[in-house]
Amino acid sequence: MRDFIFHNSDKVYFGRNQLQHLPEELLQYGNHALLVYGGGSIKRSGLYGRITAMLEEHGIRWCELAGVEPNPRHTTVNRGAALCRERGIDVILAIGGGSVIDCGKGIAAASLADTADVWELVKEGGEVDDALPLVAVLTNAATGSEMDIWAVITNLETREKVCIEGPALLPRAAFENPEDTFSLPAYQTACGSFDILNHVLDNYYLDDGEGMELVREFQESVMRAVVRCAPAAMAEPDNYAARGNLMWASSMALSGVLDAGTMHTGPCHRMEHELSAFYDITHGHGLAILTPRWLEYILNDRTAPEIYRLGQRVFGVPEGYAPTEGAKKAVDAVAAFCFETLGLESRLSALQIDARHFGEMAAHACGAEGKIPGVRPLTPADVEAIYRMCL
Repeated sequence: MRDFIFHNSDKVYFGRNQLQHLPEELLQYGNHALLVYGGGSIKRSGLYGRITAMLEEHGIRWCELAGVEPNPRHTTVNRGAALCRERGIDVILAIGGGSVIDCGKGIAAASLADTADVWELVKEGGEVDDALPLVAVLTNAATGSEMDIWAVITNLETREKVCIEGPALLPRAAFENPEDTFSLPAYQTACGSFDILNHVLDNYYLDDGEGMELVREFQESVMRAVVRCAPAAMAEPDNYAARGNLMWASSMALSGVLDAGTMHTGPCHRMEHELSAFYDITHGHGLAILTPRWLEYILNDRTAPEIYRLGQRVFGVPEGYAPTEGAKKAVDAVAAFCFETLGLESRLSALQIDARHFGEMAAHACGAEGKIPGVRPLTPADVEAIYRMCL
């Protein structure tokens, strides 16, 4: 097991009646907020009205950046940063799912940077150690951005989807009310749920030594919760228990708790970011298409016992098979969850994706080091082969 440092200072208010604490959290940082949100769903649900009424009651001024895209654009981040500089914003209030929160984090970083272009920060790499404070109100359980130090920003001009990261991007507080996810369509619930599961699965196999069994059991528990609760939430959108479990699973998946002592290089996420950058598809759907094929591709004598364990502990594959046979049944179970239980299209071709950019995408996914590390490292040729398996 690897050495690790765990520190997560995010404060989470979870439950039906916690939004009342939002003004006191914001006022710790000032009285001028930038509201960042996506489409009109928070207005239709009444959440926008409740929040702005609280701001007015407590003397908190605000301006808005609406229309954040599902894969947030660097140009949208730059518009938000310009607003912050012009209006003297004290705190970012991101109301939405992971894309909105990621956009808010990018704005928070770019607002205090030497450059007005967040993409310059992306290209520089390194950690963001100075940013405006951000408070999140979560409305979609998926990316875990409400509890982590990362933000994924998309540049459609260069066809890149890249992370910025750093301790300054960790939300100061997050508000999680499962009721705010009741209005999510089944498709978004399915895609978000698989994003949660893959955050854990991308880490589950990338341990190149003796793992911490306690962490492994935590990981399996979170994945089991997704497998159990996602179909329940899709069938009954106002199922508070199912929505609540998915919401907390989202937060736990990238809180750092499930990374302890492991190596997390996110092979499926790195491959999927290329799909989203080139084709602007829904991130969780891309992950669902990739993941069973990735498991099939990395299956060998070394990985078979761990893949079989996944099948047993998370998807109910019976005991008694030889490791390789059991691992194959586990891969089948993952595919069945994605394409039958969640009802997602199983092929990239169904999303109007063909092979013309696969070589370029594979090379970029492997980065400057020329590979994605892991139990079975992936070269650009490997990544391209996995893409082709998905067609």
